[in-house]
Amino acid sequence: MAGSGSRFHRSQFPPGLLCCARGPMDGCYQQRLSGERLRRCYEVASPRIRRCLEAELEFVLERITGAGCVLELGCGYGRVLERLAQKARFVVGIDSAQESLALARSCIADRSHIGLVEMNAGTLGFADWCFGAVVCIQNGISAFEVDRRKLVADAVRVVRPGGVALFSSWSPRAWKHRLEWFRDQVRCGLLVPIDEEATGDGTIACRDGFRAETVGPDEFRALASGLDVDVEITEVDASSLFCVLRVR
Repeated sequence: MAGSGSRFHRSQFPPGLLCCARGPMDGCYQQRLSGERLRRCYEVASPRIRRCLEAELEFVLERITGAGCVLELGCGYGRVLERLAQKARFVVGIDSAQESLALARSCIADRSHIGLVEMNAGTLGFADWCFGAVVCIQNGISAFEVDRRKLVADAVRVVRPGGVALFSSWSPRAWKHRLEWFRDQVRCGLLVPIDEEATGDGTIACRDGFRAETVGPDEFRALASGLDVDVEITEVDASSLFCVLRVR
């Protein structure tokens, strides 16, 4: 085991993938939504939100075919890992919540092509150029509560030339459905009540200080500036906003 607090077996991973596994993040995410509580959030999603999630995933799957090794940042309980593994030779899912990773291990039937690591997405413990694609969906770029510029730069660092890093946030056009999804989570006791006065303009705030923000096109371009990548910003299904970074 390399790196305090990181749990993995090196035999799980293709040779040369891991350089070191850096410690987990102690943040709001672990305290509020992990493991079964996180899974419950997706179970209470409305039909429209479910369509949003499926469209988001389909967009990713189309762009990782043939990528070889794929890394998912913030894999949670493994909601999409098996779908990613259908398109990739090997998939690594990292998350900072032990409870979520434990649930992923119990839920994924065949992990012969899937590795799970407890790791902070803001400080990746992987060698340079070792993945064909990095995937960060469901607004992870905001939810992780890490330095966004460093998150994007480190993701690009581990992608080989010709590979791709995909980040998604919410489109403003999904605001009504997204806000109602949060209200459903409050009704189920998964989140504390929403702070109505502090909620708006893409940000959902709860009374305990939790804030769910979004990243827009201008910020995505600013985060990618100076990196050796080609940038594509596109909206999917009037719900997700994608930043696709093709590494040169």
